[in-house]
Amino acid sequence: MRVVIAGGGIGGLTTALSLHAAGFEDVVVCEAAGEIRPLGVGINLLPHAVRELTELGLAERLAEIGVATGELAYFNRYGTPIWSEPRGLDAGYGWPQYSIHRGRLQLLLLEAVTERLGAQAVRTGSRVVPTGPRPGADGLRIEADDLLVGADGIHSAVRAHLFPGEGPPPWNGLVLWRGTTYGEPFLTGRSMIMAGDGTRKFVAYPIETGERTLINWIAERPLDGEAPARGDWNRPADPQRIVEHFADWRFDWLDVPGIISGAEAAYEYPMVDRDPLPYWTSGNVTLLGDAAHAMYPIGSNGASQAIIDARVLAHSLAHGDLAAYEAARRPVTTALQLSNRQMGPEVVMKLAHERAPDGFDDIERVVPLAERTEIAASYKRTAGFDPVSLNERPSWSVTR
Repeated sequence: MRVVIAGGGIGGLTTALSLHAAGFEDVVVCEAAGEIRPLGVGINLLPHAVRELTELGLAERLAEIGVATGELAYFNRYGTPIWSEPRGLDAGYGWPQYSIHRGRLQLLLLEAVTERLGAQAVRTGSRVVPTGPRPGADGLRIEADDLLVGADGIHSAVRAHLFPGEGPPPWNGLVLWRGTTYGEPFLTGRSMIMAGDGTRKFVAYPIETGERTLINWIAERPLDGEAPARGDWNRPADPQRIVEHFADWRFDWLDVPGIISGAEAAYEYPMVDRDPLPYWTSGNVTLLGDAAHAMYPIGSNGASQAIIDARVLAHSLAHGDLAAYEAARRPVTTALQLSNRQMGPEVVMKLAHERAPDGFDDIERVVPLAERTEIAASYKRTAGFDPVSLNERPSWSVTR
């Protein structure tokens, strides 16, 4: 069986590596762009995704380009602590959590695919066209016994083939601005922080450390009017206009307007997702990653879930059971999509603001420890990275 993967992003490339590791030799990645370039800014890879890339033999390469996240901490809009917890190895996982540049990760995966499957396994400038009973790619005929995997993102042509007329991604009225800025380390030097009030939010974490610290940041607020370019991560924005909305967000430990204004470039992204689907697979066509379950960028789960999809798909195919892939993954990602629409673990910032809009001196009187602990633990269970369960779960690697 030949496997044709539509999309050369993180999910598609990890799928190619996973299939190769499981013994599949005829695998082709079709990427619409003429060249795979290191676009985007920072993302977080959670321990469950790092486990999968480690089992694919990429641990050392990841460590070279990522920052091992040591702490996740939430604050209100005044910079007062709400909740913090260790992350990665510091939290007892068997694998790190990495803050990493999305484009550098994509190139790492591309390099590994080229080494293991050969340069011919990735065809750039090859767009999947959803015409006829089965989609085809430019210059590549999809045969009846091929498996087509749609890993082509939130605007997936393969998804559109399965669900014509779905329309644009739904928008929740918020806009994200993203950028990177060289600045001073904050808190532990490996902290991922979120500060906000349930509507406005600022996120920051380092994606490079050493002589200089490169800080990845995200600023979020409601947007008046209609959202432009839904699903386009790379629409340029003016950092100085973003600063206006966070001008007084200066904390003892972080200068938010200083970080935003120090960026060489920033990008605007309306917060959109996709509605959960009733099925992903029809015949020999299936979906993966954002094509299957695009979700709000909450809880650092987008890329991580695509990586897990890839590993479960390869494991299921190696056992001759494509249906097992969807059965294992669709309920989990559907629950996660819906949780993210309710703010996931970030709801603690909303609760703190609703109960103490002018700030607080004692968080225990506002959002008690038991409530904060359960919010964090519940999300880990939903997303599949509860530390005990993850550490004890059997591997999805296929023994050949």
